[in-house]
Amino acid sequence: MPEMSQKTWLVVVASLVLVIAFLGHQVADQNNVIGGLHSDNAELSLAKDQLVLDLEKMRFSYDTLETENSMMLAELAAQQERIDGLLTKVKNGYWEVARAKKEAETLRSIMKGYIGTIDSLNQLNTALLDENLAMKAQMEAVSQENADLVERQENMEDMLEAGQTLQVAEFLPTGVRVLSSGRQRDTDRADRCNSLRVCFTILENRIAPVGDKTLHLRITDPTGRVLPDESGSAELSASRTIDYARERLDACIFYNGADGNATLGLDAGTYLVEILEGAEVIGTTDLVLR
Repeated sequence: MPEMSQKTWLVVVASLVLVIAFLGHQVADQNNVIGGLHSDNAELSLAKDQLVLDLEKMRFSYDTLETENSMMLAELAAQQERIDGLLTKVKNGYWEVARAKKEAETLRSIMKGYIGTIDSLNQLNTALLDENLAMKAQMEAVSQENADLVERQENMEDMLEAGQTLQVAEFLPTGVRVLSSGRQRDTDRADRCNSLRVCFTILENRIAPVGDKTLHLRITDPTGRVLPDESGSAELSASRTIDYARERLDACIFYNGADGNATLGLDAGTYLVEILEGAEVIGTTDLVLR
């Protein structure tokens, strides 16, 4: 094999240098491309992780929203499902990060609108609650005022009824002995009493109804027994009807016993004498017989 000339060797060496330089340049370019891809992948992974974090924060924010509006609750639940779906797609790599970011921004804008709406509803509910409390307090005050008025009216009616009751003064009970001549003589001897006379003065009362007034006499003996009336009833001793015209009036009621005996057969002692208008005692005093 003939030996190559020096010139030929130089050409071969130069060609090899050129090939090596070209290949080195290609390798450097590929390394740059690979490095760029690694950098892009790192940035994409970081962006994906950040997006997942933002979506999870947004999901938590939706969880913290509180409202009693049923329609708003349904809308919040729908948006939460939408966020959950987007999270699943981003984590599994089904969506492009840029597209997912745009969807996340839309969800965030919707959430801000819900926050404003819920805040307005809560303020309205607070205002309505305050108004209801004020109305309740006002109603309670009116109810109390009405109750006070009713009580005052009842008190006034009681006072008026009490004021219409007759009052007696100069209350004087006396034992009476009827002589054979028919004349009457006062006595304090129990065994000589044929009757008891109870005289009194009815005072003036400008608010009492005018007309007939039935007054009752009740006499209780020292043993606590009520002296019976002419019919034998032991609830009252005697009664009398007077014509009352709201002016001062003197009157007497006589007790003649239940059996018409010449004497009443009374025992010595202290007798309780009462004048009643209806069931109301309007005068009371004692009669002492010996």
